[in-house]
Amino acid sequence: MLRVHKIKLNPNKAQEHYFAQACGVARHAYNWALAEWKRHYEAGEKPSEMSLRKRYNAIKPVEFPWALDVTKCAPQQAIKNVGTAFQNFFKNVKQGKKPGYPKFKKKGQHDSFRADNGPQKKGESAVKVEGKRIQLPKIGWIRMREEVRFSGCIQSTTVSKMADGWYISVLVETANTLSMRADKGVVGVDFGVKTLAILSDGTEIQGPKPQKKLLKRLRRLNKSLSRKKKGSANFKKAKTKLSKLHKRIADVREDSLHKLSHKLATEYGVIGIEDLNVKGMVKNRSLARAISDQGFGKLRTLIEYKVAMTCATVVIVDRWFPSSKTCSVCGAIHELKLSDRTMNCECGNTLDRDLNAAINLKNYAVSSTVLACGEKSADAKLLVV
Repeated sequence: MLRVHKIKLNPNKAQEHYFAQACGVARHAYNWALAEWKRHYEAGEKPSEMSLRKRYNAIKPVEFPWALDVTKCAPQQAIKNVGTAFQNFFKNVKQGKKPGYPKFKKKGQHDSFRADNGPQKKGESAVKVEGKRIQLPKIGWIRMREEVRFSGCIQSTTVSKMADGWYISVLVETANTLSMRADKGVVGVDFGVKTLAILSDGTEIQGPKPQKKLLKRLRRLNKSLSRKKKGSANFKKAKTKLSKLHKRIADVREDSLHKLSHKLATEYGVIGIEDLNVKGMVKNRSLARAISDQGFGKLRTLIEYKVAMTCATVVIVDRWFPSSKTCSVCGAIHELKLSDRTMNCECGNTLDRDLNAAINLKNYAVSSTVLACGEKSADAKLLVV
């Protein structure tokens, strides 16, 4: 199994300069390939990333000699990314979606480059890890904040610039996977704005809501940045402060989502969740910030890939299934407004609407998993891994 560990680096000045140079080469190669792709396509030809890579390698010593100062993987992977971007673009067009056309990259936005592990040119070395340091082609050994937590064969590394410094993502082919700590059976999980998640057994998982807690500081830094002259030294300082705060908010949110997804994947054999239309939900101006602050889409992604390591089952219930409005005892459907936080049924069942929804999701997961082999429910799909 392939797993990634992202670690902060402690580079010296020369290494930081090399990173910036490699990011520049990767960005230049991406923009060059995108421009050439558009030119060939408009001329009626059929461009491909392989032909663009061959041409780039042919003209690089003459037209772009400065690209030889960094690892060859930086421009090559950037051109491959152009091919992937167009594959996704045309795939979405065929599916009737409205995808955005691939755009040119700008300096300072998502700067990164890749260094693969494998045969290198003379003078270069493959990626190696020893404790809290890693060796990359051309640049040599670089200190890391922590050791790589996975043992196995390193496939590739990606160095990226973030608000508070340089980070490296190490892709490792490893046998280290998650394992079940205790199989508690089936659980239904209802995601909410007030509470991040409520489990069908009554457990409430409170989300940290980092953006809400740091909103005043976020507004203050945004206001400070808007008053600076664009391109000045003070503008760069204010932008760095704002970027660090955004990263802190994202880190706090991601930490809580990892903990919740880990708990679900390692403690339950079957997990029932709802197929939320997050893109449509954030169009509600009153709830958009609160919904985004919880990170529902990210949470579903984490659950799906972590259950693959524990051999659990995820049942994704259709978004139109009335989980909150249906009585979990008698099955009667009631009309509830968003402000109605309690479900009161004539059968005597009175429950919090979110807990009632979680129980209904659990019941649906149970009914879906007992279907005949290969048979699917009309309102749910099984993700068995």
